[in-house]
Amino acid sequence: MHYYLYFIIAYILILLVFNFIRSKQVKSQDDMMVAGRSLSMKVMIFTLICTWIGSGTFIAGAEYAARAGWSSLWMPAGAWAGIILIYFLAGKIRTFGQYTIGDILEVRYGKFARVFGAIALIVSFVTIVSYQFKAGGLIINVITDGAISEDMGTIITAGIIVLFVALGGMMAVAYTDLPNGVIILLACILATPLVYISAGGWDQAVAVLPAGHFEAFNPDFGDIPLLKAIGYFLATMFLLMGVQSMYQKFYSAKTPGDAKKAVFWWTIGTVVVETVVIIIAIFAAVEFWPQIQDGSMNPASIVLQAARYMVNPVVGILLLAAACAVVISTGMNYLLSPTTNIMRDFYQTFINPEAETEKMVILQKVFIVIFGALALYAGLNLTSVLEQSYFAYTIYGAAITPALIAALAWKRATRLAGQISIVSGALVTLALKISGYVFPSIMVPAGDPNGDPWGIPLIYPALIVSIGLLILVSYMTPPPAKEDLVKLFPEMKEE
Repeated sequence: MHYYLYFIIAYILILLVFNFIRSKQVKSQDDMMVAGRSLSMKVMIFTLICTWIGSGTFIAGAEYAARAGWSSLWMPAGAWAGIILIYFLAGKIRTFGQYTIGDILEVRYGKFARVFGAIALIVSFVTIVSYQFKAGGLIINVITDGAISEDMGTIITAGIIVLFVALGGMMAVAYTDLPNGVIILLACILATPLVYISAGGWDQAVAVLPAGHFEAFNPDFGDIPLLKAIGYFLATMFLLMGVQSMYQKFYSAKTPGDAKKAVFWWTIGTVVVETVVIIIAIFAAVEFWPQIQDGSMNPASIVLQAARYMVNPVVGILLLAAACAVVISTGMNYLLSPTTNIMRDFYQTFINPEAETEKMVILQKVFIVIFGALALYAGLNLTSVLEQSYFAYTIYGAAITPALIAALAWKRATRLAGQISIVSGALVTLALKISGYVFPSIMVPAGDPNGDPWGIPLIYPALIVSIGLLILVSYMTPPPAKEDLVKLFPEMKEE
């Protein structure tokens, strides 16, 4: 156990030194929020991979794979579809060149949309950060053979991530992602065949795992398997298409061309990593199926257990380092992002538009600590990373993404329609989620993994209301004036 822990500590210390050096380059608001708009295509590729590949893949996605088998591919497939769609908007996003998605929402839908969108984003992203902390606690617990509790591990993880982000903002985040991304790709590719062989191969998997693990829609995973699988697909797709962390990376690129090229390679890297993590989780489940069934092993730790017991020590250390890397990278990205909203969408917009650069940087670091503390509190009280990740994906994807994509791609979308879409998507998600908590015996089928009312994934009613009202109200209200569109559609200047 000890040598695993020593290597992981050494890796984190190296990252800390690296962050400290990079923090010396943070001199302005641009440096803190968008890395001085200086990221090369190479750095962009790895920081995009690391931003998306987090505990949602290594912990929640692995838990889903261990419990449901190959049908769990529906969850990452939504992200792949989202990346392909966002490819066509990456250049435009970089050309617009602001700081947050609130900048886009305000241009099309006014300040109300900016504010409410920021609120929905903060709720979603603090939730995402909370389960990165929780996942880090689980990793530390497994590495130390239980010597450090999950709660204490969660606190340690929170301290590391908050420190890293507060030191250097986007400058530290993006350049930390470069070595992290290399380790993630290398570890996953090397570990996959070793776990497959250790588990006994395909025939052993068929003999040990339930038949439902090999179906496109696992019949044991929720009351309505088809709706559940497609629900995961839609939740991840809509989150990715609108997630502010990605837009901040596009804003940080040197040129629009670099941003667009990076998305192509990001697609390949993400497909590779998410697919092999699911393969690792499924074949590790073959090895540990009795422990998963009797409840003595948390299926969320399945990839970590594979790293400890199913591969050689060198690859095991790499895989555990990769798990640490995804938690640190994703936690950093999603902690920085909502603090950028606080500074840009609230402080600069309503309180102090002419704030000095130094004051902005210091104040943002204060909010990094505050949001980190809130996320830690939530992380210490989480029950399921899978459930919380799905909720965070849903509220963001339903509240923000439809209006955001329409702002970038649909000229007919009107101000009132965008505002109603954002508010309704958030309220429907929250109302249904809360009702499931308040009346679980009435509304939630036994064994439902996400606590969805009536077993229907939240993403369906939330998206139907959000998109439906966006379209309906747009056609019921006068079209936007040309001057409201030219900032996002510069080609209209010549019309």
